[in-house]
Amino acid sequence: MEKLPANAGWLWVKQGFALFRKQPAEMSTLFLAYMFLMVVVGILPLLGQILPMVLIPVFSMAFMQACVQVEDGKKVYPNLLLAGFRSPAFLSLVKLGFLYLIAAVAAIAASALIDGGVFWQVMSSNKAMDAETIRNSNMSLGMMLSALVYTPAAMAFWYAAPLIAWQKMGIGKAIFYSFFAVKRAGKAFLVYGLAWLLIGVLVPVIVSSIVALLISKPFVVMLVLLPLSLMLTVVMYCSFYPTYTTVFGRPESLPAPRG
Repeated sequence: MEKLPANAGWLWVKQGFALFRKQPAEMSTLFLAYMFLMVVVGILPLLGQILPMVLIPVFSMAFMQACVQVEDGKKVYPNLLLAGFRSPAFLSLVKLGFLYLIAAVAAIAASALIDGGVFWQVMSSNKAMDAETIRNSNMSLGMMLSALVYTPAAMAFWYAAPLIAWQKMGIGKAIFYSFFAVKRAGKAFLVYGLAWLLIGVLVPVIVSSIVALLISKPFVVMLVLLPLSLMLTVVMYCSFYPTYTTVFGRPESLPAPRG
């Protein structure tokens, strides 16, 4: 694994847009199906708070496989959402999901060192996240500490799911390779993260400002922002795939794309 130049991060974003443009409706439908399923799972008592996090690695492989199909010129259908469940690595992906959950809980709990547990209460739905809560506590600093604590875990998990599913690695080995792969591509990931931060903030602000100037009705602005936010989220999901193939290449078990 060679170190990547910083501009690789911007190329990943561009490749995400390129993948999305090939099948925008299909990829959006897949994402909406995922969101609907998460809403249904969230209704379940107790499990509804745990399963969405535990199943992240399983569903992430659905989007990775969808990108492979887009790249190969094959149609993406909503039933691809179950690809991770049909994978021989399903149980390992679920175990990885439990590690996701443990890491997230530990990171949120760490915020209590600064804000006295306010962020924890907000995340556990025991406290409303409003302006007064933020103003009367150190929750913002607590959130920053949580993000800092979770960063090494995010590095360890970034490539873990595809390495388990496609490279047939064990959980420990996949986490190890993922952490050091992200570490070696640190500059590229920094650009990648900053690019998505700017796109996610600036594009909606610019678009909403233009729409507000042309049509000064809040509901019209919302009608424009909702599909825009959906599109940007799906494009971001698409961009995860090139971050993997740039470092590890296409999975050996999958044929090379034609053309």
